[in-house]
Amino acid sequence: MKAMVLAAGLGTRLRPLTYNCPKALVEIDGRSLLEITLTRLKQLGVRDVIINVHYLADLVLDYLKSHQNFGMHIEVSREEVLLDTGGGLKKAAWFFLQDPTQMDQPFLLHNVDVISTIDFCEMLESHKSRKALATLAVQNRETSRYLLFNEDLQLCGRRPSKDGKQEIVRPSSNLQAMAFSGIHVISPRLLTMMEEDGIFSVIDSYLRLAAQGENILAFNADQFYWRDLGKPSALKQAAEDFKQRIIS
Repeated sequence: MKAMVLAAGLGTRLRPLTYNCPKALVEIDGRSLLEITLTRLKQLGVRDVIINVHYLADLVLDYLKSHQNFGMHIEVSREEVLLDTGGGLKKAAWFFLQDPTQMDQPFLLHNVDVISTIDFCEMLESHKSRKALATLAVQNRETSRYLLFNEDLQLCGRRPSKDGKQEIVRPSSNLQAMAFSGIHVISPRLLTMMEEDGIFSVIDSYLRLAAQGENILAFNADQFYWRDLGKPSALKQAAEDFKQRIIS
């Protein structure tokens, strides 16, 4: 199985830690966010990974080299301009489209600045059994941006906040507002359907494809631990969670 780690961001919310350090190399209890993510992927059996880089990219490359790529085959996708999640994935699409016989083999897309105990195997099985084009890990929690799903957990739209204006692409009488967790399982054929260019969010592609009837699904991850590591206070809490063995 292959994966992509989104690690190109500037990490502005983590300043001053990221003034001279890329977000991916910020540490929790002596381990970088990148190491934590790669270790989780390796436990699933992922051996082939592509990582997008931009800010202080050479430090990430040197870090990977010094750690022998953590025993994995790792490619790097350099972004001269930050391309956002969709643009970054599209630039790295070649990595997942090299073998035409593997178009039905899903891959993982994972933000470097989130940690979780989400069961990737369970998520993968859900994706396969429901013949999804993409499966998004979601939770019922507070967020500034909600995704909207129907009773069958199909993507139907989005809403910027609880009181924000909804964008509906698939009408439904009973919509659930869920928070996206930055972890996706994606079928490679989605990459051939991304019409957007330049800088764009992968959510834009998902919404357009959902409007066309494609199966963009939610995986409810409420039972799992999850934390956004975008702020220094979150890093501190995550370190405590590791110490308490809430996550390992």
